[in-house]
Amino acid sequence: MRNSPYFTGLTNLSFLILSLLFSITNNAQELKVGSAKRIITPNPLISVSGGVGTPKMATEKNGDLFVRAMVFVKGNEKIAIVNIDNLGWPSALGDKSRKLIKGIPFDNILIGATHTHSAPDAYAFPDETGQHGADLKYLDWCVIQIADAVNEALRKCEPAQLKIAVGNAEGKIAYNYYAPDLYDPRCGVIQAIGTQGKNKGKPIVTLVNYAIHPEVIGNNQGILSPDLIGPLYDRIEEKTDGMAIFMNGAQGGMVTADTRLDNGNEANDWEECKRIGNLLADEALRIVKDAPIQTNATIYCTHKKVTFPIESEILKFVIKHSPLTKELSDGNSISTTLNLLNIGTAQILTIPGEALPNIGYYLKRKMPTAHPFLFGLTNDAFGYILTKEDFDSFKRYKYVSRTSLGENTAEILTSELLDLINNNPKPEK
Repeated sequence: MRNSPYFTGLTNLSFLILSLLFSITNNAQELKVGSAKRIITPNPLISVSGGVGTPKMATEKNGDLFVRAMVFVKGNEKIAIVNIDNLGWPSALGDKSRKLIKGIPFDNILIGATHTHSAPDAYAFPDETGQHGADLKYLDWCVIQIADAVNEALRKCEPAQLKIAVGNAEGKIAYNYYAPDLYDPRCGVIQAIGTQGKNKGKPIVTLVNYAIHPEVIGNNQGILSPDLIGPLYDRIEEKTDGMAIFMNGAQGGMVTADTRLDNGNEANDWEECKRIGNLLADEALRIVKDAPIQTNATIYCTHKKVTFPIESEILKFVIKHSPLTKELSDGNSISTTLNLLNIGTAQILTIPGEALPNIGYYLKRKMPTAHPFLFGLTNDAFGYILTKEDFDSFKRYKYVSRTSLGENTAEILTSELLDLINNNPKPEK
Protein backbone atom coordinates (compact mmCIF):
# COMPACT_ATOMS: atom_id res chain seq x y z
CA MET A 1 0.00 0.00 0.00
CA ARG A 2 2.76 2.43 0.96
CA ASN A 3 4.39 2.00 -2.44
CA SER A 4 1.21 2.79 -4.36
CA PRO A 5 1.01 5.90 -6.58
CA TYR A 6 -1.95 7.07 -4.47
CA PHE A 7 0.04 6.99 -1.23
CA THR A 8 3.05 8.64 -2.88
CA GLY A 9 0.80 11.39 -4.23
CA LEU A 10 -0.62 12.03 -0.76
CA THR A 11 2.88 12.15 0.71
CA ASN A 12 4.08 14.67 -1.86
CA LEU A 13 0.90 16.74 -1.40
CA SER A 14 1.34 16.74 2.39
CA PHE A 15 4.95 17.88 2.03
CA LEU A 16 3.87 20.65 -0.35
CA ILE A 17 1.15 21.82 2.04
CA LEU A 18 3.56 21.83 5.01
CA SER A 19 6.11 23.81 3.00
CA LEU A 20 3.43 26.31 1.95
CA LEU A 21 2.14 26.72 5.52
CA PHE A 22 5.70 27.23 6.77
CA SER A 23 6.34 29.86 4.11
CA ILE A 24 3.13 31.75 4.90
CA THR A 25 3.78 31.70 8.67
CA ASN A 26 7.43 32.65 8.28
CA ASN A 27 6.72 35.54 5.94
CA ALA A 28 4.12 36.99 8.30
CA GLN A 29 6.83 37.71 10.86
CA GLU A 30 9.64 40.26 10.91
CA LEU A 31 13.23 39.08 10.49
CA LYS A 32 15.58 40.14 13.27
CA VAL A 33 19.35 39.67 13.50
CA GLY A 34 21.77 40.15 16.37
CA SER A 35 25.49 39.65 16.95
CA ALA A 36 27.99 39.57 19.79
CA LYS A 37 31.57 38.52 20.45
CA ARG A 38 33.91 37.67 23.31
CA ILE A 39 37.71 37.72 23.52
CA ILE A 40 39.04 34.30 24.55
CA THR A 41 42.79 34.98 24.46
CA PRO A 42 44.24 33.10 27.45
CA ASN A 43 46.10 35.21 30.00
CA PRO A 44 48.75 34.09 30.71
CA LEU A 45 49.42 32.42 27.37
CA ILE A 46 49.20 28.63 27.14
CA SER A 47 50.27 25.98 24.63
CA VAL A 48 48.95 25.98 21.05
CA SER A 49 48.09 22.98 18.88
CA GLY A 50 48.06 22.28 15.18
CA GLY A 51 46.57 18.80 15.53
CA VAL A 52 47.62 15.41 16.85
CA GLY A 53 50.94 15.77 18.65
CA THR A 54 52.45 17.63 21.59
CA PRO A 55 51.21 21.24 21.92
CA LYS A 56 53.91 23.94 21.85
CA MET A 57 54.05 26.60 24.55
CA ALA A 58 53.18 30.07 23.25
CA THR A 59 55.55 32.84 24.30
CA GLU A 60 53.91 35.66 22.34
CA LYS A 61 50.70 36.48 20.49
CA ASN A 62 49.71 38.04 17.17
CA GLY A 63 46.13 39.25 17.52
CA ASP A 64 43.40 38.06 19.88
CA LEU A 65 41.26 34.93 19.79
CA PHE A 66 37.48 35.41 19.68
CA VAL A 67 34.11 33.72 19.91
CA ARG A 68 31.57 35.34 17.57
CA ALA A 69 27.84 34.72 17.34
CA MET A 70 25.20 35.69 14.78
CA VAL A 71 21.54 35.05 15.67
CA PHE A 72 18.51 35.03 13.34
CA VAL A 73 14.96 35.29 14.67
CA LYS A 74 11.70 35.20 12.74
CA GLY A 75 8.51 34.22 14.49
CA ASN A 76 9.16 31.00 16.37
CA GLU A 77 12.26 30.13 14.32
CA LYS A 78 15.54 31.00 16.01
CA ILE A 79 19.01 30.11 14.73
CA ALA A 80 22.49 30.78 16.10
CA ILE A 81 25.67 30.59 14.02
CA VAL A 82 28.80 30.61 16.18
CA ASN A 83 32.48 30.50 15.39
CA ILE A 84 35.49 30.14 17.64
CA ASP A 85 39.15 30.78 16.88
CA ASN A 86 40.39 27.23 17.30
CA LEU A 87 41.54 24.21 15.31
CA GLY A 88 38.24 22.44 15.95
CA TRP A 89 35.50 22.33 18.56
CA PRO A 90 34.07 18.93 19.61
CA SER A 91 30.38 18.50 20.33
CA ALA A 92 31.28 17.57 23.92
CA LEU A 93 32.21 21.22 24.47
CA GLY A 94 29.58 22.62 22.12
CA ASP A 95 26.80 20.78 23.93
CA LYS A 96 27.89 22.30 27.25
CA SER A 97 27.39 25.75 25.73
CA ARG A 98 24.08 24.78 24.15
CA LYS A 99 22.73 23.84 27.59
CA LEU A 100 23.55 27.34 28.84
CA ILE A 101 21.79 29.11 25.97
CA LYS A 102 18.19 30.09 26.62
CA GLY A 103 15.60 30.75 23.95
CA ILE A 104 17.18 28.95 20.97
CA PRO A 105 16.51 25.26 20.25
CA PHE A 106 19.47 23.03 21.15
CA ASP A 107 19.98 21.71 17.61
CA ASN A 108 19.56 25.15 16.01
CA ILE A 109 22.87 26.28 17.52
CA LEU A 110 25.67 25.69 15.00
CA ILE A 111 29.18 25.94 16.44
CA GLY A 112 32.13 25.96 14.05
CA ALA A 113 35.86 26.63 14.25
CA THR A 114 38.02 28.90 12.11
CA HIS A 115 40.69 26.15 12.08
CA THR A 116 43.58 28.37 13.11
CA HIS A 117 46.59 26.21 13.90
CA SER A 118 47.80 28.65 16.56
CA ALA A 119 45.19 28.23 19.30
CA PRO A 120 44.95 26.02 22.42
CA ASP A 121 44.18 22.31 22.03
CA ALA A 122 40.41 21.80 22.29
CA TYR A 123 40.47 18.01 21.81
CA ALA A 124 42.95 17.01 24.54
CA PHE A 125 44.90 15.03 21.94
CA PRO A 126 46.54 12.14 23.82
CA ASP A 127 50.18 11.14 23.34
CA GLU A 128 51.37 7.54 23.04
CA THR A 129 50.92 7.09 26.82
CA GLY A 130 47.38 8.46 26.78
CA GLN A 131 48.32 11.76 28.44
CA HIS A 132 47.29 15.12 27.02
CA GLY A 133 48.40 18.75 27.23
CA ALA A 134 45.06 20.55 27.03
CA ASP A 135 44.05 23.18 29.58
CA LEU A 136 40.59 21.94 30.58
CA LYS A 137 39.86 24.98 32.78
CA TYR A 138 40.49 27.26 29.81
CA LEU A 139 38.16 25.17 27.63
CA ASP A 140 35.40 25.29 30.26
CA TRP A 141 35.80 29.07 30.38
CA CYS A 142 35.43 29.19 26.57
CA VAL A 143 32.22 27.17 26.89
CA ILE A 144 30.77 29.95 29.03
CA GLN A 145 31.99 32.67 26.66
CA ILE A 146 30.22 30.96 23.74
CA ALA A 147 26.94 30.82 25.66
CA ASP A 148 27.30 34.43 26.82
CA ALA A 149 27.94 35.64 23.25
CA VAL A 150 24.89 33.81 21.87
CA ASN A 151 22.64 34.97 24.71
CA GLU A 152 23.77 38.57 24.14
CA ALA A 153 23.28 38.31 20.38
CA LEU A 154 19.73 37.04 20.96
CA ARG A 155 18.97 39.94 23.30
CA LYS A 156 20.34 42.43 20.76
CA CYS A 157 18.31 41.13 17.80
CA GLU A 158 16.81 43.98 15.76
CA PRO A 159 14.85 44.26 12.51
CA ALA A 160 17.09 43.61 9.53
CA GLN A 161 17.24 42.99 5.81
CA LEU A 162 19.78 40.77 4.10
CA LYS A 163 22.27 41.01 1.28
CA ILE A 164 23.46 37.60 0.05
CA ALA A 165 26.01 36.89 -2.65
CA VAL A 166 28.42 34.22 -3.84
CA GLY A 167 31.33 35.00 -6.15
CA ASN A 168 34.96 34.19 -6.84
CA ALA A 169 37.45 35.78 -4.46
CA GLU A 170 40.22 37.07 -6.71
CA GLY A 171 43.91 37.38 -5.90
CA LYS A 172 46.57 35.38 -4.06
CA ILE A 173 44.52 33.97 -1.19
CA ALA A 174 44.38 30.16 -1.30
CA TYR A 175 45.60 27.19 -3.31
CA ASN A 176 45.68 23.41 -3.01
CA TYR A 177 49.07 22.29 -1.72
CA TYR A 178 48.56 18.87 -3.33
CA ALA A 179 47.27 20.14 -6.69
CA PRO A 180 47.38 23.96 -6.90
CA ASP A 181 44.20 24.61 -8.92
CA LEU A 182 41.94 22.06 -7.21
CA TYR A 183 40.18 24.35 -4.75
CA ASP A 184 36.96 26.35 -4.61
CA PRO A 185 37.55 30.09 -5.15
CA ARG A 186 33.93 30.96 -4.32
CA CYS A 187 33.28 33.18 -1.33
CA GLY A 188 29.79 33.35 0.14
CA VAL A 189 28.64 36.41 2.07
CA ILE A 190 25.54 37.08 4.17
CA GLN A 191 25.25 40.65 5.41
CA ALA A 192 22.49 41.84 7.75
CA ILE A 193 21.49 45.50 7.33
CA GLY A 194 19.60 47.28 10.11
CA THR A 195 16.23 48.85 9.24
CA GLN A 196 15.55 50.91 12.36
CA GLY A 197 17.25 53.12 14.94
CA LYS A 198 20.96 53.84 15.02
CA ASN A 199 21.75 50.91 12.69
CA LYS A 200 19.27 51.85 9.98
CA GLY A 201 20.92 51.26 6.61
CA LYS A 202 24.12 49.98 8.25
CA PRO A 203 25.60 46.46 8.36
CA ILE A 204 24.96 44.79 11.71
CA VAL A 205 27.06 41.75 10.91
CA THR A 206 28.80 40.28 7.86
CA LEU A 207 29.29 36.50 7.53
CA VAL A 208 32.07 35.26 5.24
CA ASN A 209 32.18 31.62 4.07
CA TYR A 210 35.39 30.52 2.34
CA ALA A 211 37.48 27.35 2.26
CA ILE A 212 41.05 27.83 3.53
CA HIS A 213 43.51 26.54 6.13
CA PRO A 214 44.42 29.51 8.37
CA GLU A 215 47.91 28.15 9.03
CA VAL A 216 50.19 30.98 7.90
CA ILE A 217 51.87 31.00 11.33
CA GLY A 218 51.13 27.43 12.38
CA ASN A 219 51.89 25.92 15.78
CA ASN A 220 55.67 25.56 15.61
CA GLN A 221 56.63 29.18 16.19
CA GLY A 222 55.31 29.44 19.74
CA ILE A 223 52.86 32.18 18.71
CA LEU A 224 49.20 32.25 19.73
CA SER A 225 47.14 33.79 16.94
CA PRO A 226 43.82 33.78 15.05
CA ASP A 227 46.08 33.68 11.99
CA LEU A 228 44.70 35.36 8.84
CA ILE A 229 41.14 35.39 10.22
CA GLY A 230 42.07 38.08 12.75
CA PRO A 231 43.02 40.67 10.11
CA LEU A 232 39.96 39.65 8.06
CA TYR A 233 37.75 40.52 11.03
CA ASP A 234 39.56 43.79 11.68
CA ARG A 235 39.27 44.89 8.04
CA ILE A 236 35.55 44.15 7.71
CA GLU A 237 34.72 45.78 11.02
CA GLU A 238 36.77 48.85 10.14
CA LYS A 239 34.96 49.24 6.81
CA THR A 240 31.39 48.40 7.93
CA ASP A 241 31.25 49.32 11.65
CA GLY A 242 29.45 46.01 12.12
CA MET A 243 30.69 42.67 13.44
CA ALA A 244 32.30 40.04 11.20
CA ILE A 245 32.08 36.26 11.47
CA PHE A 246 33.95 33.66 9.40
CA MET A 247 32.80 30.11 8.65
CA ASN A 248 35.23 27.79 6.91
CA GLY A 249 34.30 25.55 3.99
CA ALA A 250 35.46 22.34 2.29
CA GLN A 251 39.20 22.99 2.74
CA GLY A 252 40.51 19.47 3.21
CA GLY A 253 43.48 17.87 1.49
CA MET A 254 45.05 20.50 1.38
CA VAL A 255 43.47 23.88 0.64
CA THR A 256 45.76 26.28 2.42
CA ALA A 257 46.76 29.93 2.51
CA ASP A 258 48.81 30.93 -0.53
CA THR A 259 52.00 32.07 1.18
CA ARG A 260 54.28 31.02 -1.70
CA LEU A 261 57.17 33.34 -2.58
CA ASP A 262 58.94 33.68 -5.91
CA ASN A 263 62.16 32.25 -4.44
CA GLY A 264 60.48 28.97 -3.49
CA ASN A 265 60.11 29.85 0.19
CA GLU A 266 56.98 30.79 2.11
CA ALA A 267 55.93 33.87 4.07
CA ASN A 268 54.90 32.57 7.49
CA ASP A 269 54.51 35.70 9.59
CA TRP A 270 51.91 38.16 10.84
CA GLU A 271 52.44 40.49 7.90
CA GLU A 272 51.38 37.68 5.56
CA CYS A 273 48.34 37.02 7.76
CA LYS A 274 47.39 40.67 7.33
CA ARG A 275 47.94 40.57 3.56
CA ILE A 276 45.73 37.53 3.01
CA GLY A 277 43.14 38.45 5.64
CA ASN A 278 42.76 41.98 4.29
CA LEU A 279 42.53 40.74 0.72
CA LEU A 280 39.85 38.16 1.54
CA ALA A 281 37.91 40.77 3.52
CA ASP A 282 38.06 43.25 0.64
CA GLU A 283 36.93 40.58 -1.81
CA ALA A 284 34.02 39.55 0.43
CA LEU A 285 32.83 43.14 0.67
CA ARG A 286 33.22 43.59 -3.09
CA ILE A 287 31.19 40.44 -3.76
CA VAL A 288 28.29 41.51 -1.54
CA LYS A 289 28.37 45.24 -2.33
CA ASP A 290 25.87 45.25 -5.20
CA ALA A 291 23.74 42.32 -4.03
CA PRO A 292 20.03 43.18 -3.97
CA ILE A 293 18.36 43.75 -0.62
CA GLN A 294 16.25 40.80 0.53
CA THR A 295 13.37 42.20 2.56
CA ASN A 296 11.65 40.02 5.14
CA ALA A 297 13.74 36.97 4.24
CA THR A 298 12.58 33.57 5.46
CA ILE A 299 14.72 31.41 7.73
CA TYR A 300 14.57 27.68 8.31
CA CYS A 301 16.69 25.20 10.24
CA THR A 302 16.56 21.44 10.52
CA HIS A 303 18.95 18.73 11.65
CA LYS A 304 19.57 15.01 11.75
CA LYS A 305 21.75 12.73 13.83
CA VAL A 306 24.26 10.70 11.83
CA THR A 307 26.64 7.92 12.86
CA PHE A 308 30.01 7.29 11.20
CA PRO A 309 32.16 4.18 11.61
CA ILE A 310 35.69 4.75 12.97
CA GLU A 311 38.22 2.82 10.89
CA SER A 312 41.34 4.89 11.60
CA GLU A 313 43.52 3.49 14.39
CA ILE A 314 44.87 6.97 15.10
CA LEU A 315 41.41 8.46 15.58
CA LYS A 316 40.25 5.43 17.57
CA PHE A 317 43.12 6.07 19.97
CA VAL A 318 42.43 9.80 20.17
CA ILE A 319 38.70 9.36 20.77
CA LYS A 320 39.23 6.58 23.32
CA HIS A 321 41.83 8.40 25.42
CA SER A 322 40.76 12.04 25.19
CA PRO A 323 38.68 13.08 28.23
CA LEU A 324 36.57 15.24 25.89
CA THR A 325 35.56 12.62 23.34
CA LYS A 326 35.73 9.19 25.01
CA GLU A 327 32.10 9.41 26.18
CA LEU A 328 30.89 10.16 22.64
CA SER A 329 31.87 6.84 21.09
CA ASP A 330 31.54 3.09 21.57
CA GLY A 331 35.03 2.72 20.10
CA ASN A 332 33.85 1.68 16.66
CA SER A 333 31.53 4.53 15.68
CA ILE A 334 30.73 8.11 16.57
CA SER A 335 27.63 10.25 16.08
CA THR A 336 27.17 13.92 15.32
CA THR A 337 24.58 16.42 14.11
CA LEU A 338 24.21 17.68 10.55
CA ASN A 339 22.25 20.87 9.85
CA LEU A 340 20.49 22.35 6.85
CA LEU A 341 19.65 26.05 6.93
CA ASN A 342 17.74 28.25 4.52
CA ILE A 343 18.38 31.95 5.03
CA GLY A 344 16.75 34.02 2.32
CA THR A 345 18.15 32.77 -0.99
CA ALA A 346 21.04 30.96 0.73
CA GLN A 347 21.12 27.31 1.63
CA ILE A 348 23.69 26.11 4.16
CA LEU A 349 24.90 22.60 4.95
CA THR A 350 27.21 21.68 7.82
CA ILE A 351 30.19 19.33 7.58
CA PRO A 352 31.72 17.86 10.79
CA GLY A 353 35.28 17.95 9.51
CA GLU A 354 37.52 18.84 6.59
CA ALA A 355 35.91 17.68 3.36
CA LEU A 356 38.06 17.64 0.24
CA PRO A 357 37.15 20.20 -2.46
CA ASN A 358 35.55 17.70 -4.84
CA ILE A 359 33.02 16.76 -2.14
CA GLY A 360 32.32 20.44 -1.57
CA TYR A 361 31.78 21.05 -5.29
CA TYR A 362 29.43 18.06 -5.51
CA LEU A 363 27.30 19.17 -2.57
CA LYS A 364 27.05 22.75 -3.83
CA ARG A 365 26.02 21.48 -7.26
CA LYS A 366 23.16 19.54 -5.68
CA MET A 367 21.86 22.45 -3.60
CA PRO A 368 18.79 24.15 -5.17
CA THR A 369 20.17 27.67 -5.04
CA ALA A 370 22.60 30.07 -6.69
CA HIS A 371 23.85 30.85 -3.18
CA PRO A 372 25.23 27.58 -1.72
CA PHE A 373 27.16 27.71 1.56
CA LEU A 374 29.10 24.93 3.29
CA PHE A 375 30.06 25.30 6.94
CA GLY A 376 33.01 22.96 7.47
CA LEU A 377 34.37 22.03 10.90
CA THR A 378 30.92 22.71 12.34
CA ASN A 379 29.33 20.83 15.24
CA ASP A 380 32.42 18.56 15.29
CA ALA A 381 35.79 18.13 13.58
CA PHE A 382 36.41 14.48 12.70
CA GLY A 383 39.48 14.97 10.56
CA TYR A 384 39.63 14.77 6.77
CA ILE A 385 36.71 13.54 4.69
CA LEU A 386 37.59 12.06 1.31
CA THR A 387 35.79 9.75 -1.09
CA LYS A 388 36.36 6.00 -1.00
CA GLU A 389 37.94 6.27 -4.46
CA ASP A 390 40.54 8.74 -3.14
CA PHE A 391 41.03 7.07 0.25
CA ASP A 392 44.56 5.67 0.55
CA SER A 393 44.87 5.79 -3.26
CA PHE A 394 47.70 8.26 -3.82
CA LYS A 395 50.95 8.87 -2.02
CA ARG A 396 49.83 12.48 -1.53
CA TYR A 397 46.73 11.25 0.31
CA LYS A 398 48.55 9.06 2.82
CA TYR A 399 48.34 11.65 5.60
CA VAL A 400 44.73 12.69 4.96
CA SER A 401 43.70 9.02 4.81
CA ARG A 402 45.39 8.26 8.14
CA THR A 403 43.64 11.19 9.80
CA SER A 404 40.18 10.40 8.40
CA LEU A 405 37.51 8.36 10.18
CA GLY A 406 37.57 5.96 7.24
CA GLU A 407 36.84 5.38 3.58
CA ASN A 408 33.06 5.37 4.04
CA THR A 409 32.80 8.75 5.75
CA ALA A 410 32.23 10.83 2.61
CA GLU A 411 29.65 8.46 1.16
CA ILE A 412 27.62 8.51 4.38
CA LEU A 413 27.98 12.27 4.67
CA THR A 414 26.86 13.08 1.13
CA SER A 415 23.97 10.61 1.30
CA GLU A 416 22.66 12.12 4.54
CA LEU A 417 23.09 15.71 3.33
CA LEU A 418 21.33 14.94 0.05
CA ASP A 419 18.51 13.47 2.11
CA LEU A 420 18.26 16.77 4.00
CA ILE A 421 18.22 18.71 0.73
CA ASN A 422 15.56 16.55 -0.90
CA ASN A 423 13.20 16.34 2.06
CA ASN A 424 13.10 19.92 3.26
CA PRO A 425 11.79 23.24 1.90
CA LYS A 426 13.96 24.98 -0.70
CA PRO A 427 15.42 28.44 -0.07
CA GLU A 428 13.86 31.52 -1.64
CA LYS A 429 14.56 32.18 -5.31
